[in-house]
Amino acid sequence: MKNIIYKLFIVSILTFGIVSCDEFVDYEASETYNIVADDYFKSSNDYEAALVGVYDVTQWTLYNFMIGEIASENSLCGGESATDVIGLQKIDDMIHDAENDQLTRIWQYMYEGINRANYMVENKDKMDFPRKAELYGEVHFLRAFFYFELTKIFGDVPLFTNSRLTAGDSGTLSRSPQSEVYSLIESDLQAAIAALPLSKSTNGRATSLTAHALLGKVFLFQDKFDEAAGILEPLIGLYSLPADPQSTFLKGGENGAESVYEIQHSKGSNWWDWGYVPQGTEGNFGVIHHGIRGYSGPLYSSGWSFNVPTQDLVDAYSAGDKRKDVSILDIEAWAASTGAKYTTGYEHTGYFNNKYIPRAGESQAQQELNYETNFRYIRYADVLLMAAEANNRATASNDTKAQNYLNQVRARAYGNNSNASSSTGSTLTQEIWDERRLELAGEGHRFYDLVRTGQAAAEISGFVAGKHEVFPIPQTEIDVSNLTQNAGY
Repeated sequence: MKNIIYKLFIVSILTFGIVSCDEFVDYEASETYNIVADDYFKSSNDYEAALVGVYDVTQWTLYNFMIGEIASENSLCGGESATDVIGLQKIDDMIHDAENDQLTRIWQYMYEGINRANYMVENKDKMDFPRKAELYGEVHFLRAFFYFELTKIFGDVPLFTNSRLTAGDSGTLSRSPQSEVYSLIESDLQAAIAALPLSKSTNGRATSLTAHALLGKVFLFQDKFDEAAGILEPLIGLYSLPADPQSTFLKGGENGAESVYEIQHSKGSNWWDWGYVPQGTEGNFGVIHHGIRGYSGPLYSSGWSFNVPTQDLVDAYSAGDKRKDVSILDIEAWAASTGAKYTTGYEHTGYFNNKYIPRAGESQAQQELNYETNFRYIRYADVLLMAAEANNRATASNDTKAQNYLNQVRARAYGNNSNASSSTGSTLTQEIWDERRLELAGEGHRFYDLVRTGQAAAEISGFVAGKHEVFPIPQTEIDVSNLTQNAGY
């Protein structure tokens, strides 16, 4: 497949309509324009429409999320057979190489988002309008988002900031050190923090607090614990943990009290082209992957049985931890209690990802492509655990504060304070890491957490230290631009 980042995307970001709903960012494509920039950006509405085009790419992160679980000990790839989505199967077995369709798509999709953001940077000075500074705060947040996803997956990546990649850049690119990529991400997020309001006018839009949260995560990935503790502190107490942890992952809990940043999805799309997935759908295409194969029964809908939780994850939960049932559906127990029927797929474990499972009534038309389930990219429990780790690992550690943040998460999980931690030092560090696994299971964080904390080789079967911390640069990119490959691939 020809590499999309080396095409000229003059038209592509203009194919997405302006926000048309007060409740969420409407990402849906509306009409095609056969125009170029000099003919566009004549009004503030043009800028708003282009911005929605940048947001649109955040919907294409299903493989980023799935790999975060499948590459870890939390899940097996599953699916129909050993050859069903072979790229994910190889990642599960730690035998992936540069010829991997899913990794190639991640690279292409994230650079498409960067190209769209940079397109707006190119045209920033064409006119002024009242919301311009805030709008470009969103652009900086989104560019940081895409670069963060790229660098945590691939390590050193080509860095460009003031213009799009075009066909003329072929053969001229080189990979920038990860430290430089992180520097740009930090700069973009600081710009977003300064420009954005504290509250969102529309669900799905970035805010100053959203940028704080992502910057805190970026600092943690660099072991900048002092900085992470400082940038996350303003968020503490501004969100809350609903008493029922399940509620966060139900339709009624979307964009709720725990939501820091959610990628919005809708079931109202008119785009159902299987040749243009996920770019051509507004629904969460990841959801159908997690469904019970051949299912008939109450509450759920059938799916493709990917990303199936392991017994190891199930056994990690203690008695009384409500998050076990929130994260994991025991299909045998469910079938016994409800009379539901199902078939088994490849690597059937008896468990399914209950957070992002297809639910009856939450899709329409082309069912597989139109699940409206939002992806919870950052939620408050994640913020609390990041802040706990940052304070625990800071130069002048504050274990009292770290315990407090950890124990807020545990209190919600058990419904009481009986599991509160009084640990300190490295013991507390490990407890926080373990809590992240239990709290965020099925949400795409585990592999990246294991890598950044140095635990991956001990926890993941087949993981080779010095190689598997990052994934291979797609071969198509190396062929086109002579990029160097990551070690070991």
